[in-house]
Amino acid sequence: MSAPVTCCCKRWSRAPGVTLRAVVTSLGIDVAGGTVRADGDLDFRGTLAVARDAPVGFTAIRLSFEPDTGASPAERDTLLRLTERYCVVYQTLARPAQLTVAPVPAGH
Repeated sequence: MSAPVTCCCKRWSRAPGVTLRAVVTSLGIDVAGGTVRADGDLDFRGTLAVARDAPVGFTAIRLSFEPDTGASPAERDTLLRLTERYCVVYQTLARPAQLTVAPVPAGH
């Protein structure tokens, strides 16, 4: 039996990175660079329809922010708090949007 795996999702980390840069600019904090990392737990057995009892999709997602900055601990806390607050991807994952699926009529 296969166990869930942890993977790093570079595409997910782009959105918080964009938001982080916007917040840095807004706060006037000097950041030379850094890393935004997104890791998640995924059991491929569910995604590949190998095991009906395995979940489809991620069961956990972890984001970490490592800005290269001389900012104070208080400024770093504010930077993280505002990045969480204004990141569209983070907020959508934290508070899922209403989702609807409808077939498209044939011929359209």
